[in-house]
Amino acid sequence: MEALLLLIALAALVGVVAVPAMRRRRLRREAVGRGAGPVPYPADPSAGYGFVPADELDVRLPGPDRELVEALEEAQRGQDWEPVARLLALTGDEYELRWQRVQSLAGAAAMELARSRAAAAGADAGQDAPQAAGQDGAVSFRKESPGPSVARRDARWLRDWRAQRPGDVGGAQVYAQFLVWQALGDPSSSDFRIVLEEARNVAHDAAKLAPEDPVPHITELLIARHLGYRQADFESLWSTVRRLAPHHMGAHLAALPYWSEKGSGSKEQADAFAQTAAAHAPEGSLLPSLPLFAAYTHLPDVNLVRGLYQSAEIGNAIEAAEFAVDQVEDDHPVRPHVLHMLVWFLVRAERYAEAMEALSVVDGHVGALPWVDEGDPGQAYAAYRALAIAGWEATGGERAPH
Repeated sequence: MEALLLLIALAALVGVVAVPAMRRRRLRREAVGRGAGPVPYPADPSAGYGFVPADELDVRLPGPDRELVEALEEAQRGQDWEPVARLLALTGDEYELRWQRVQSLAGAAAMELARSRAAAAGADAGQDAPQAAGQDGAVSFRKESPGPSVARRDARWLRDWRAQRPGDVGGAQVYAQFLVWQALGDPSSSDFRIVLEEARNVAHDAAKLAPEDPVPHITELLIARHLGYRQADFESLWSTVRRLAPHHMGAHLAALPYWSEKGSGSKEQADAFAQTAAAHAPEGSLLPSLPLFAAYTHLPDVNLVRGLYQSAEIGNAIEAAEFAVDQVEDDHPVRPHVLHMLVWFLVRAERYAEAMEALSVVDGHVGALPWVDEGDPGQAYAAYRALAIAGWEATGGERAPH
């Protein structure tokens, strides 16, 4: 359960904007039954379209980042922080990419530690270690066959990085976000606020080390939501982020939940925040897609409105998001987040041709909303992909060759 909650928090791999779908998960657990095995994958019709098989979907990232994966895997194999430290140093002031990588590294460390603790607990109880690691013992986020040595990896590389290089801004940024994921992994813990307050202290240290870098302040946006900052204090923090990176998509995704009715605001405030950002977005920005995330944040648990996803509000948000992803470079680090959200809405709106187009770009990686709101992100994504294919073929789209 700890590992699952951390994976949900990882939503950025990015997870910073996840709205927990607790009701859906509870109903799913009741349907499966206590003690039952994992929910099987639905029949996967995607092979003929060149899509990645459902059991090979990668939940580490929303989209590909080969350099990050290589550095992370090297760090985990040797429990050596230097590969990821070099990566962040080379990332420099590419702040959208830097934010994404800090989220991912911190989430991977949190997951690695959770796996290690679970393995140790299983060993103490005389049980087999959880089957969750790759063949070399490094944490794997794929659904591949695991290796035998989960317990050897315990995110020591991150603790050593912070201890041995306290003046390294990258280490401070990742450690601050790591503490956030740790706290969110067990929000009922008596240490919840203490860990978040420590995360805030480390984020402040990181901000002092690099005063022009918005990433530590973006981490604090998430902390602010869970510590219940007063609106005046949140607005002061937001003004700092805006001064440093006024059009940073990740920052807006991190801020949006605070203004939602599940945060410290309301649907009206969240919509106003998203619409204002979209209206003032410069050319080549992803900010016009923010209303789609606001719409997702306030969807009803039970939809009683026929045609909700064909409504003008949802339709306009979809159109704006499609426009946004067409205006940015293909390798924009946050673009996959928007594409994943588009797939979800397009399938529900029965706009299957557009859904297939988005899938063709983003397929293979599923570490993003809305999939991380589910107990099994890969299964949730595969189910929607299957629906898109079925809808595409049923409405006259060319079937994959068999």
